[in-house]
Amino acid sequence: MAILGRAVFCLCQPRRRYCNLIRRGYHHSVSDLPIDNLPKLILGSSSPRRCDLLTAAGYEFEVVPPHLPEPTDLPAHLSPIDYAQQLAHFKARCVAESHGDACVLGADTVVAVNGKIIGKADDEKHATEILTELSHTPHKVITGLALLGPGKKFSLAAETTVVTMKPMTTREIRGYIDSGEWIGKAGAYAIQETADRFVEKINGSFSNVVGLPLELLAQLLKLSRRS
Repeated sequence: MAILGRAVFCLCQPRRRYCNLIRRGYHHSVSDLPIDNLPKLILGSSSPRRCDLLTAAGYEFEVVPPHLPEPTDLPAHLSPIDYAQQLAHFKARCVAESHGDACVLGADTVVAVNGKIIGKADDEKHATEILTELSHTPHKVITGLALLGPGKKFSLAAETTVVTMKPMTTREIRGYIDSGEWIGKAGAYAIQETADRFVEKINGSFSNVVGLPLELLAQLLKLSRRS
């Protein structure tokens, strides 16, 4: 399998390059698995970014968003990894209830700074506060994955990528807020769109920062097929 996930990326490539990176570097994740033995795969998410990543990587899948809203009462003591995994499991379980013959993939991405979870911004003021905090600060992007297969088999895992932001001026932050790209994004930025200009370095999986660690997913699918 070709692995790009442990590399350090300096972001000097054109925007929207992530699909090209996926096609060049991750397409083997599917061919490593005998296609005839792959169970039906369902993406339990309405995220267009995760859909784009799976499509670019060559997977065949259906999209079935969870029918219930995300829980807001998870224990406060959860670590960022446990938090992301629990939400991923919740999403997968919601969809698996009516698709017991398939492998259902749930995913949730959070940003963490010094152990503090930063989710999606509530409004422009909140987004400004988040981006100000992330400016010139390394932070962790964590995606929890839950894969629920036939017979109630399931796997939980998480991927962590460290992202280092460049210093951002008040004017740059204001301009990005005005663009509206922050809406619905963990950490209030979208690296696959125009926020890449604010990122100095990525240590880890690039696809994880977009919203779905393809290397980790390939490993989970292999384990699912063998068990």
